[in-house]
Amino acid sequence: MSTSARLLALLSLLQARRDWPGPVLAERLDVSPRTVRRDVERLREMGYRVRSTRGLEGGYRLEAGTELPPLLLDEEQTVALAVALGAAVTSGAEVRDAAQRALATLRHVMPAPLRRRADALEAATTAMVGTDADASAEVLDRIAGAIRDRESLRLDHDPPGADPVSGPARRVEPHHLVARAGRWYLLGWDLDREDWRTFRVDRVRLRTPNGPRFTPRTVPGGDVAAFVTARFRGSGTGEDWPCRGEVVLHLPVSAVAPFVGDGLVEPLGPDRCRLVAGAWSWPALAASLGRFDAELEVVGPAELRDAFALLGARYARAAGR
Repeated sequence: MSTSARLLALLSLLQARRDWPGPVLAERLDVSPRTVRRDVERLREMGYRVRSTRGLEGGYRLEAGTELPPLLLDEEQTVALAVALGAAVTSGAEVRDAAQRALATLRHVMPAPLRRRADALEAATTAMVGTDADASAEVLDRIAGAIRDRESLRLDHDPPGADPVSGPARRVEPHHLVARAGRWYLLGWDLDREDWRTFRVDRVRLRTPNGPRFTPRTVPGGDVAAFVTARFRGSGTGEDWPCRGEVVLHLPVSAVAPFVGDGLVEPLGPDRCRLVAGAWSWPALAASLGRFDAELEVVGPAELRDAFALLGARYARAAGR
């Protein structure tokens, strides 16, 4: 390798792990330990803080410096950084302008294939609450490309905790990738079930080749995030919970407010508060309200009272009474 290419390779290795023995670096670069020492000195002159360790093995560690030196990113890191910067630009955060400048700088030097991958992934993604580290970058890329090219997918969606089972492929018209509650989901129209479905991407196994092209459908309501939220709450018509009720808890509002999620709580005195909350079923709502471990009064509706009665009888049987 030329000196420049060797320096880039050395920098990439130093960024990949914390400590590198000198002989191992020399072997990986196919040069002598003396050449490694000279190249480390060149990196130091460029602003990189490379710490040397003494001993029989001897080694090197790349440390943080007082100024940010040029960075070396692999393809996956470059695509991920571009998508993250794009999300920051549209988030309304105070770093929006800086993120926009950084994204423009990055896109200017990105190879065309990487730029197309980043554009497809950004256009196909709706970020709600975080991402899932278990989702395969290759699967995300393929899904994003199919959304961009309007190609249907042939896939297997493995059940949780079960071994992969081969059978007839699910035929799906992909609409959006959704990052929600720490996981990636694919939202698409299931051609076999003739309905919208969400698939956890870490359970998806894509088949090759993709299916035929399709004309995209409109998500009910037109809002991907609201539609997915409604589906996860068990509602098919709106973003709200299908079951919502009101109780009075014999607790101060300060002891309840941190744990109500999207519920509404207001004080009724120093030791009582009013709580309006929702769930996907009435028993689930009653059970969630019971976690406060305090006396409560049901304001309504009647379905919530019935759910408390059902759970009370069930718990009594479980206790052997």
